[in-house]
Order: sequence, then structure tokens, then C-alpha cells
Amino acid sequence: RHRLMLSPLETVSAGTRFNVPLLNALVLYVGIQAISQMQSKTQQAQSPISQSAPMEVFQRLVTELDTEGRYLLLNAVANQLRYPNNHTHYFSCVLLFMFSEAQQEIVQEQITRVLLERLIVNRPHPWGLLITFIELIKNPRYKFWSHGFTRCAPEIERLFESVAHSCMGPPAPRPSEEELGGVISGVNSIQVSE
Repeated sequence: RHRLMLSPLETVSAGTRFNVPLLNALVLYVGIQAISQMQSKTQQAQSPISQSAPMEVFQRLVTELDTEGRYLLLNAVANQLRYPNNHTHYFSCVLLFMFSEAQQEIVQEQITRVLLERLIVNRPHPWGLLITFIELIKNPRYKFWSHGFTRCAPEIERLFESVAHSCMGPPAPRPSEEELGGVISGVNSIQVSE
């Protein structure tokens, strides 16, 4: 952790206490090593992503860094959410796992903040960013909408709903009976025996 910190003189000129390029490089390196390990274990019994040394590195950094450092770390991870590939999939899983396993709600709030900051700017949004956010808000495993930070103010609640609607689009219209070719009337006429 201390190696990620800048000297007091460098802190003044950089505007942060952390060596951001080093943090970005560390995240990228750990992710590349994790993907490499997973690809080399394809023939062997592969352990889940949650029980890997790279994930332990990310988990330890998330818990040991202060608020500023954790924010920069999460941004470094979110920078890897790009187009469909193994790399993007891995970092999406990292963010989702850190969200689900977070012991403090502030970590979940920071993960949400990092994703939301990227989604409220003009489009186009990277595919990996959209997929990660949609998974987070739609999958009941993450209990996203039950967290207090999603309802702390009416403006925030509307922002979340607006971004969620923007990412997922409007709900698909229900097909009419004519569009289904009479399937509905056929299904409705089936008697279920008990």
C-alpha cells in the first residue's frame, strides 16, 4: 500500500497522495496474470475467480486503501470495461464480486459511483461498462435497489432510474394475440388437470 503513495512533494504537484499510473499498471498487471492463469488451467480443475490470488490482491486493496485510494483503484478496474473479450469479462466479474462481497456499504457505493459517473456522460458507452451496470441492477444476487445510497434523496433515486432506463431501454411491448398467431387463445383454452 505504501508503495502506491507519493512523497509529500509529489502529492502537491499531482493533486493526489497516490501514484495513479502505478495503481493503473498494477490493476492491469494483476488482471492479465489472472486471465493467463485461468487460460492455463483450462485442462485442469479450475478454481472459481473468487478463490484466486489475483482476487485476493484486489480484495485486500479495497479493504486497506482509504476512500481516495479505493476510488482510484475502482476507476482503474472500470477502465478495463471495454468491448466483449476475456479481459473485459474478467474485470466485470471483479467489480461484481467486490460489490457482492463488500463488508461496508461505502465500497458498494463507490463501485456504483464509478460506474454511474461513466454512464451519465454522453454516449457511446463501452459495452463492458453497460453489461456490468445492467448485471448489477438486474441480478437479485446484488440486492442493488435495497441499498440506502440508491434512495438517499429523490434526485439520486430519479438519476438511478433514469440511467437504468437508458442502459436497458424501455421495456419490450407485449405482443398482441394477432402477432402471436392465436397462440394465446390456444394456451388459454388448455385445461390443466389436477
